[in-house]
Amino acid sequence: MSLGTFSYPLPANEPVLNYSAGSNEKKVLKQTLALLKKETADIPMYIGSKEVRTGKKTAIHPPHEIAHTLGYFHEGTEKHVQQAIDAALQAKPAWEATSWENRANIFLKAADLIATKYRSYMNGTTMLGQSKNVYQAEIDSACEIIDFLRFNVHFLSEIYQQQPISSAGIHNRMEWRPLEGFVLAVSPFNFTAIGGNLPTSAAMCGNVVVWKPAYTQVYSAQMFMRILKEAGLPDGVINLIYVDGPVLGKICFSHKDFAGVHFTGSTGVFNHMWKTIGENIPNYRTYPRIVGETGGKDFVIAHESADPDIVATALLRGAFEFQGQKCSAASRAYLPDNIAETVKKKLKEGIKSFKMGTVENFTNFINAVIDEKAFDKIKKYIDDARKDKQADIIAGGKCDKTRGYFIEPTVIEAKTPDYVTMCEEIFGPVLTIYVYKRKKFEETLELVNNTSPYALTGSIISTDRQAVELATSKLRHAAGNFYINDKPTGAVVGQQPFGGARASGTNDKAGSMLNLYRWLSARTIKETFNPPANYGYPFLEEK
Repeated sequence: MSLGTFSYPLPANEPVLNYSAGSNEKKVLKQTLALLKKETADIPMYIGSKEVRTGKKTAIHPPHEIAHTLGYFHEGTEKHVQQAIDAALQAKPAWEATSWENRANIFLKAADLIATKYRSYMNGTTMLGQSKNVYQAEIDSACEIIDFLRFNVHFLSEIYQQQPISSAGIHNRMEWRPLEGFVLAVSPFNFTAIGGNLPTSAAMCGNVVVWKPAYTQVYSAQMFMRILKEAGLPDGVINLIYVDGPVLGKICFSHKDFAGVHFTGSTGVFNHMWKTIGENIPNYRTYPRIVGETGGKDFVIAHESADPDIVATALLRGAFEFQGQKCSAASRAYLPDNIAETVKKKLKEGIKSFKMGTVENFTNFINAVIDEKAFDKIKKYIDDARKDKQADIIAGGKCDKTRGYFIEPTVIEAKTPDYVTMCEEIFGPVLTIYVYKRKKFEETLELVNNTSPYALTGSIISTDRQAVELATSKLRHAAGNFYINDKPTGAVVGQQPFGGARASGTNDKAGSMLNLYRWLSARTIKETFNPPANYGYPFLEEK
């Protein structure tokens, strides 16, 4: 029972620590990294009140140090998917009935635990398990996940206050119910914060969740799950399982109580999910919510007025931070011929200055790509470009998986705007540039708009306001997150809600109210104080 309307004001974004030389945060993090590497983690699934160990163990190796073993996680089967659904549905009545203030404060406490006690552990497991440097981990597994938790509490409190008007003699109210059934959350390897947001945004709304992270993100996912438990999340509200995708889909998408999926991953997998769900529509209790953020072929277009230093910096950061493994990473760039040579020179100099290696060495800007499958796929694009007359590798291109999955940041210059690496998602440290004639800016905007099926992020770099205006208009549907004079990465919760359309997903904007509406089902309740006792209306009377 709620005895008041409680305030959850708009929070401030979590400050990013700088880990400067001699700082306490740097000292603590290095100690945590050493401790994590010293231990061998035994990672269970979390189903209801149980820590489930199957004995089928999968090893976790740092992508940058494949000879080291961080630990093992216990892989599940169809049986464990069903157990997770059962545990979720068993927890559902009590969780739905839990007051909003008690639900909210669990997630606010989790945010505070990450900001303080567990900051180094969230960053440490992310750095080691996903090969992120300290800055990339800090903005992801500390700041962004804290922001998701705090801002979503605020946004949901604002939604709950949205109520209809009432006329004389009646009272109207709106209930924002959770969905009827369970929600499936499927999260990717590249952002620990996404792994945190996909299940908690739905759970915060009163839903119960089955959460499957990518195997390459299990190490940080289990740390977040342990924090949620410590914050007071009841058993069964979020169930963390490690199973193959087809095994998961077979059970979840055929279950009558499947109520929705919150997904981030490849476009192909999401398309298959959507098709499977559509084929099973007659079996469900209700129409499922399908929310997905998928692929991208993100662009930077420079105008002839652009400053070459700004263009080169946007590309060096936007294309190569976290080895280009961001959904938003700059993957194709269009350079006008008046500044192209200068920008190319600066790209070469920048890449030559990059240090690449393990995450424990904080001077390394570049680390490893996530696994051998990704390494081989990215290397093939580079090898093919090296042999193709339609492309030149102008920087980088070296690949070595002897000790870790290291791919040198690579710039390909395409001689045609439809060269394969200008069109296909690579998801690695590969940037393709195309040089256009400076007076063909508007025609090049059409190329940008039509070259890729994706529409996630993009940017225009220009000091000419009319060029900015034209690009913003012409590229309206080419990017869900559009940047002016900046790189196309680095969306901040509450500031740039994230998501794209076309083949990039449903554009339900994580980090905003829009996403939370998808996990709610509204019920309008009308109460009449003086109900009529006779069916007749005045218009029926003639006298």
